[in-house]
Amino acid sequence: MVEAHSQKQQVQQVVYRILDANLDRAREGLRIIEEWCRFGLNDAQLAGVCKHLRQEVGHWHTLEMRAARDTPGDAGTDLTHPQEEQRANITSLLQANFCRVQEALRVLEEYGKLYDPNMGSAFKQMRYQVYTLESNLMGYQRHQSLWRSRLYLVTSPVDNLFEIVEAALKGGLTLLQYREKTADDLIRLEQAKKLRQLCHDYGALFIINDRVDLALAVDADGIHLGQQDIPIATARKLLGPQRLIGRSTTNPQEMQGAIAEGADYIGVGPVYETPTKAGKAAAGLEYVSYAAKNCPIPWVAIGGIDTSNIHDVIDAGAQKVAVVRSLMQAEQPTLVTQYFISQLYRK
Repeated sequence: MVEAHSQKQQVQQVVYRILDANLDRAREGLRIIEEWCRFGLNDAQLAGVCKHLRQEVGHWHTLEMRAARDTPGDAGTDLTHPQEEQRANITSLLQANFCRVQEALRVLEEYGKLYDPNMGSAFKQMRYQVYTLESNLMGYQRHQSLWRSRLYLVTSPVDNLFEIVEAALKGGLTLLQYREKTADDLIRLEQAKKLRQLCHDYGALFIINDRVDLALAVDADGIHLGQQDIPIATARKLLGPQRLIGRSTTNPQEMQGAIAEGADYIGVGPVYETPTKAGKAAAGLEYVSYAAKNCPIPWVAIGGIDTSNIHDVIDAGAQKVAVVRSLMQAEQPTLVTQYFISQLYRK
């Protein structure tokens, strides 16, 4: 009987150690996220959510759990992984800490059931709150990046696709759309995965043209839709609230329609006639000027824009431009990217 009681106490101490470690882990991860919401985004509401969750977690951190802590005897203190030693950008830092918090909350939910009947349900609800926080914050991050981005590269099929894209990313590109109309789906999937990783490594947004399924498959940041593609509401239902949805427009009526549908940004053009949109008449600089005066959401001038006419487009009111051939066919994509961005930031 005494032996059984002793064994029960040993198990209880192990449970306390597990709860103690994961309560610390959850609070630390939440604090890292909170600091970015507070100082990086200046968003009191998101920072407040983080603080509230930290306090809820702290409420369960009892003295008996802290007393069970045995840092010198913890076999896990020396365990590490190369991925923990580096963070490519703020997005990867935030995602790593969201994973950290969610894993900790799941452990607390399960082992907490052995401590208090209410602890499991409490941490289950907190885990769902963190999922919502992640969606809101990562969506916010994407929108912030969209507002900041000036140059938007739309890819075209070329043999050295990845080399050109990486060269542009090295030049400061922060917004890329993968556009491939003819390749087999397996090829598109493989290319999209590689481009998504490249963009992730350089802290750039990655958008898929047309294909919602492909965007979901590679965890793209969003999708760009033409006038004949699925409704924005349908795409939103499939993609969720945190991903970006863009819509091509060629005139003020289409612009207002896209805004009413809930587009996060629009394409304005084609400014000049372009083989990318064969047979489509140019919308002209007049539409660019109209967008500059009337569009309340981010918009990107697109269509035949190159180094010879970018100043006319900027003078018409564009702060963001999308290019295809002028970068995809450039001999020095990094330098051309830097030139475009430098001109767009002159005003």
